[in-house]
Amino acid sequence: MQKIFTWKDILKYEIKKKYFIDILQYIKNERHNKTIFPSEKNVFQAFNITNFSSIKVVIVGQDPYFRIGQAHGLAFSTLSRQFLPPSLKNIFLEIKRDLPDFKYPNHGNLINWAYQGVFLINRVLTVEEGKPHSHAKIGWNIFTNQVISVINFFLKGVIFLLWGRYAKLLKPLIDQDKHFVLQTSHPSPLSVHKGFSGCCHFSQVNKLLLLQKKTPIIW
Repeated sequence: MQKIFTWKDILKYEIKKKYFIDILQYIKNERHNKTIFPSEKNVFQAFNITNFSSIKVVIVGQDPYFRIGQAHGLAFSTLSRQFLPPSLKNIFLEIKRDLPDFKYPNHGNLINWAYQGVFLINRVLTVEEGKPHSHAKIGWNIFTNQVISVINFFLKGVIFLLWGRYAKLLKPLIDQDKHFVLQTSHPSPLSVHKGFSGCCHFSQVNKLLLLQKKTPIIW
């Protein structure tokens, strides 16, 4: 019987490394006099919700939303019911264009995707309120590169969605003989019409899952 790995199995040595301990200490210090998103309990939410062995799809974001009441540890997802971030709004528009039966939700929480095996990971896991990319250089990229590497090594047939230049930097870490890579522009208003709109990634994902006899995602 094939061993079922957990995130604890996979990352137990990585989280003991000095760089990782330094990241956590830095964030702990920053929280004393600054507001950091997401909350401490939600920084690793993507790992808590999507079990390692259950990953079917990986969607890579940049860093968390930097306004209050939005970020909760899942890339592109938001807790806010009052405001949909522009990138998420464009994601929903593309799903509707790609899959006409899609019904727009009255919220932006993508937790149901995560429960279905869509690993929603930002390359940078924290941010200071009001300051996008403020934690881009504290070492998170080392950790998330390793996360992508272990998914690549231990799993098979995972579909990676790389949206935008920053996400595409991960492509060399993915063995395309055993996984699938779909890439296009970022869904932000600045680049949505450079490829994301009309990319059909959501229907393509489900076709690739069905080819592997896996359950498609209910977007």
